[in-house]
Amino acid sequence: MITRISGTLLGATPLHAIVEIGGLAYEVNIPVTTAERLPQVGQQARLHTLVVYREDSQTMYGFTTEDERDFFRLLVEKVSGIGPKTALSVLSKLSLPVLHGAIAAGDVGLLAKCPGIGKKTAERLVMELRDKIGVTAPLAVAAKPGDPAPSPADNKIRDAVLALVALGYKAADADKSVRQALVALGPTATTEALIKKALA
Repeated sequence: MITRISGTLLGATPLHAIVEIGGLAYEVNIPVTTAERLPQVGQQARLHTLVVYREDSQTMYGFTTEDERDFFRLLVEKVSGIGPKTALSVLSKLSLPVLHGAIAAGDVGLLAKCPGIGKKTAERLVMELRDKIGVTAPLAVAAKPGDPAPSPADNKIRDAVLALVALGYKAADADKSVRQALVALGPTATTEALIKKALA
């Protein structure tokens, strides 16, 4: 099983990346949230991967973090009715902290806004995954004792999204604006800087 690749980024679109390793070029399907964080073409890229084998194909999916890859695997393996294409669209629409929060809160309305996810699938997603994710609840309940602590980056994203939602933004729009601000400002940006950039 190929779990990570590192090499030269030859090209990228919002849903694909081509990474060259030792003279071989690998096409990797990626969500928009990963494409936003790729380096410039010609630079070194590292993706955490999952390869899905079918009778007639082998497809590699790549993500910026292991947590995103593991969440993708949960979607594909644990939620009936969600295949790799739909799982990729879910991770393209919302960042992982917002997805975790929506599942923890049972926010079926927000999840149903993801392409390929209707109300029934969103309800199934909440039911199947609520007990399986480490809750970093950006829009929901506080984490339970024993849950893994959210990363500082997740905290910044969560707090900035919450601030925009309090100002009247829809959760999905707030999440997208904060992600774009994080890409523009870099990983060292403070929560306040992310909010200001997202509002600009």
